[in-house]
Order: sequence, then structure tokens, then C-alpha cells
Amino acid sequence: MFKKILIANRGEIACRVIKSARKMGISTVAVYSDADRDAVHVEMADEAVHIGPAPAAQSYLLADKIIEACKATGAEAVHPGYGFLSERASFCAELEKQGIVFIGPKPKAIEAMGDKIESKKFANAAKVNTVPGYLGVIEDADQAEKIADEIGYPVMIKASAGGGGKGMRIAWDKSEVRDGFDRARSEAKNSFGDDRVFIEKFVVEPRHIEIQVLADGHGNAIYLGERECSIQRRNQKVVEEAPSPFLDEATRRAMGQQSVALAKAVEYQSAGTVEFIVDKNKNFYFLEMNTRLQVEHPVTELITGIDLVEQMIRVAAGEKLAIKQEDVKLNGWAVESRLYAEDPYRNFLPSIGRLTRYQPPSEGVVGDAIIRNDTGVTEGSEISMFYDPMVAKLCTWAPTRLEAIDAMSDALDSFVVDGIEHNIPFLSALMQHSRWREGRLSTGFIAEEFPDGFAPVKPNDQQKAVLATIATAVELLRRDRLDRLTGRLAPHSGTVKADWVVKVDEDYVPVSLHDGMVSIPFEADLSVNGGKSFTVASDWRPGEPVWHGTVAGQPVSAQLRPGQKGLRIDWKGMSVTTRAMLPRTAELEMLMPIKLPPDTSKMLLCPMPGLVVSIAVVEGQEVKAGETLAVVEAMKMENVLRAERDLTVSKINCKPGESLAVDAVIMEFA
Repeated sequence: MFKKILIANRGEIACRVIKSARKMGISTVAVYSDADRDAVHVEMADEAVHIGPAPAAQSYLLADKIIEACKATGAEAVHPGYGFLSERASFCAELEKQGIVFIGPKPKAIEAMGDKIESKKFANAAKVNTVPGYLGVIEDADQAEKIADEIGYPVMIKASAGGGGKGMRIAWDKSEVRDGFDRARSEAKNSFGDDRVFIEKFVVEPRHIEIQVLADGHGNAIYLGERECSIQRRNQKVVEEAPSPFLDEATRRAMGQQSVALAKAVEYQSAGTVEFIVDKNKNFYFLEMNTRLQVEHPVTELITGIDLVEQMIRVAAGEKLAIKQEDVKLNGWAVESRLYAEDPYRNFLPSIGRLTRYQPPSEGVVGDAIIRNDTGVTEGSEISMFYDPMVAKLCTWAPTRLEAIDAMSDALDSFVVDGIEHNIPFLSALMQHSRWREGRLSTGFIAEEFPDGFAPVKPNDQQKAVLATIATAVELLRRDRLDRLTGRLAPHSGTVKADWVVKVDEDYVPVSLHDGMVSIPFEADLSVNGGKSFTVASDWRPGEPVWHGTVAGQPVSAQLRPGQKGLRIDWKGMSVTTRAMLPRTAELEMLMPIKLPPDTSKMLLCPMPGLVVSIAVVEGQEVKAGETLAVVEAMKMENVLRAERDLTVSKINCKPGESLAVDAVIMEFA
């Protein structure tokens, strides 16, 4: 077994590999760029080597820097994680040449499966079902239009060397092919240094289901069940689960056996994933094989009890698989939510900044559930524009699917992140979505269920009652504490009144206190709108960011953020501003005028921090609704900003190549 390995990656996956290596008694070496000098993975590893400036092309993507670090530290093997150099056959080959073991497949398998065009040709030859399409390299937009017409719409335009949703576009008709081709090529070149793209038929109402395989260097290969990865946004996975709520045992076995056959055909060794698109009739088609560890591997680990990173290391060290196919049992259900640094209220555009507060839920056993959080950041960490926006992967396991979802819902409500925008509100709302809970999924789920983007969930009357009682409990404790600090102890300066009014966004909700102790722990009988009283109980203390307690016997976890306008409560996808006050105060507040926000209707604002790639118009130009105004790149994704209506450009405030902050004025209109 290896004594020391180097992790050629960063963030949460580097931390994840370090954990398994530490468990196996193996020393670890981290590598880091200028941007990651103080990163968590650097602190966790036994040694760390600086490899260059922040841009990945000048650090994490330089194979010679990784090899130099191995020689300098005596690392015997390299685990590549995912992304970066993980699927570059030349890197694997050069490591072998230098006598360093690559913890992953051999160059032959990477070459055969790592290129989407070549992998489909190989799969066809191996009699694996593939999606109809054109597997050759497409030279220009004219050829792309011709091929798309022949295949039939809709079509998927995909980067050959792509991954993570980058370099992918769907064209529903001829008019969308040219722009999709140009954007896919541009993103592919910027992200992977390879602008080749291909076109295939886009399956309507598809599910994205993948099979985890594990193979050694002695001809043994098994499959570890499937993962459902259909909840995607811009072709990037957001929520995954294992097993799939859609597959039956016969389909699972057929997909698994086909995946193992493909792995054996390319003499695969290590952990890998065969991805399929599955239609509503359970017909499945090969998409690609990822010759690396997948982001979503934790859900497979949770339902099988198998440490995939440990198995990768053992296989790379030459060991035979100790697990046979009949040993693989799928136990319970696991769900993974990817926490991204992005603004769900601005069409999920990337967000950067410092984590001023980062408080994940506690990991471990909670009742019948298990909570796991794979992360590479901590409070104070910087989320930069140079790398993928994923902050953490929150996973839950429970005996049943709905129990796992409910555990995830509570864990998300307890996950506190401040300093950046993030997608926790969206993930939390998703856990309550009826279609998700019923398992009626497709890769178009987010686009279909949120066609106008995501907006904060509006509370119903029952939810308003819960929010109002939490706000009342918090206000009672706040006033009690203030009185005690100022020495006014009897009888709390008259502040413990029976009647209260809580402003929940724009609604005023009457709350009455019937009985109880205004102390910690808090327990009191309250009623809302003159209804039947119920008990509210909590151990919450002023200053804690998460309120844990029960309302009418039901457990509730909600995040609290005091502000100038009141107490903001985030719960189950809702983000509501509350203010508990005495009735007379509420009467006076209702008379206050409402301040309107400034008018920005004649401005194009930068929706996220990013780099201006191009400006498509000039001052004085008249443009029509839908025409491109500018392209802004953030975190390797190009975002096209289009005119929302007919207008005339009066002033342009920036040039291509400039870096802009969120809400910077790109141009103004007459």
C-alpha cells in the first residue's frame, strides 16, 4: 500500500480524498494556487505545495507542476479528484513514465471513454445502446444546421471534451442552432482548451440515470446500483439521489450489466460512471463514461456502505476487489443537494465573496437519518471567480425516500451561509415540491416547474401562523433579556403583554400569549387570529442563527437574521421579514408611507460579478426585444444578456475585458 499520495485538486473533493487516505494511514500532499493559500484542503493535508497563480490554466491544469510536487515530496501516487487533470490521458501516461501511480484508470480507458465523440463510436462497436446523432467533428455553424436538420429537432450541441454542463446547448429549431453552436464552441475552448463539438438527438422527457462501476486490474468488475441525476439546471446537476425512484430491478440489472460489459471492454480499473439517458418507457441510451470519481459519489456510498475513494486507492495499489456483485446490497435512500455560490433570485447567476458566516448542520446520526456534508470551505473562506461555484454537498440518508427528503429539508433549514448569495432557498423549496416528492422527474424539471425563474415561496395561512409565533417567541425573549440587562425585573417593565401583532411581509397577524414562561428554555401557549391555542417550545438563545423548536408539536428549524426592517426568517424556501409589535405600534406603522425602489428600467445591470466578453451594440443603435446586448463570463460560463423590449442604446459604460461588480451599469437606454 502507498505511504504517501498527492491530491491534484482543490476544495471539497481534495478534503474528501484526504479523509479516506487518513483512515487508511496514508500521508497526503495538497497542492494549491495563490487563491487557495489558506484553503481548508491545504490545512488538512500533511504537506502542501504551491503550484502557481489563481487561474487553473496556470496552476491546477499544469501537469508538470503536479509531477514536480510529487518528486519534491516523495508522493508515490496521485489522486486527481474530478475536473482539472482527472480525465487527461496524457497526464496519466506521463505519471506512469515518471514512476508515479495514477489513482484512476489507465490511459487506454481514458482515451477511449474520455472523449464524447470517440466514446460513442466505441460504445456502438461494443453494442451499447446510444442516442442517435452525428459523431464526427463539426467544422462550422453551416454544417451544424445541416446535421441538426437531418437528425430532427430538438438536438443537443455538446462539447466533445465537456463536463459540468459547460459547452452544452439545446436547439429546439433551426434558428437556435447557429448561436448554440458558437456558444458551445466558445465555452468549450475557454473551459477545456478544446472547441470540438458534436450533435445528437435530444430525448424529450428524459431522465439522467448513471451506473457506478468498480473494476480492478485483474479482470473483475461490478456495478453498485444507480444514481438519479435528473434535477439539473443548465445541464448541471443540482440534486442527486440513490437509488432512482423510477427504475425497477430488471432495468437496473440490464443497465448495470451493460455498464460492466463496457468497463471490461476498455479494460477499465478504478471507480467510474456510465451515464445513460432514460425515456419514459425505461428505454436507456448511453451518454458517456466518466473515467473518474463523480461529484455525486456520496449517495452511492451511503446506500452501499462502500468507500469509493478507498477502493480506488486499493485498486491503484494493485489489489483485487474484495467485493463481489452478490455482496452489493442497496440499503435505504440517500439524497445529495449541491450548495452553489449563486443567486437563485437572479436566474442562478454566480456569486463571489467571503463567507462571513458558515455553519453547516451537525454531521452524524440524527434520529433514523444520517447527515453528511462534504465541503472544502469554512467561515472566512473566499469564494473566488476562478473555480467552480460549488461550496458543499449536503447528503442525507434514511430508510425511505420521503424520510431522506424530510431529513434533507431540515438540514437545509439549519445550514447557515452569509457573505455570498447561495441556492439554499431553492433547494429548501424543492424539498417541499410535490412533483419532486412523488419522484415524477425529468431533466427538464427545473425549467418546467420554474419557467420564470425562482422567487421566494409565499407562505400560506398555516405557514404564516408558524412564522408569526416564532417571531413572537423571539421578541418576547429579546425584551425579557433587555429588561434583565437594564435591571428592570418586575414585572418586565410591562412588556410581557397578552396581545401582539406580527407583520409577516405585508400582512399583519394577531398573536395572543395565553400562558407560559418567558425564559430559556422557552415554552408558551399562543394562538393566532383568535384561534385555538397551541404550544411553542424552543431552547433557542438570542444570537443563535438557527431557531430549533416545536410549534404545535411539529419540529421546526428556521434561520433568523435581524435587520433594520425586522427579523428575517428563512424556512422551507420562504424568506420572510417579520416584526412583532404591540397592537398600537402596528396601527401607527400601517400609516407609514411605502418607499419605492429606484427606477432601473432604462439600464442594463450586470447580473453577477464577471468579465465582459463582448458588447454587441453601439451607442445610438436601435435594438429589438430578444437581441443580444452583451456577453458576460463568470465561473467559466458565458451569460448572454438580451434586450427585454425594443429600445435605443444611449450610453455604454464598459469595454470588453473589463471586470464588473454585480449591478454595475453596463449600458443605458433612451
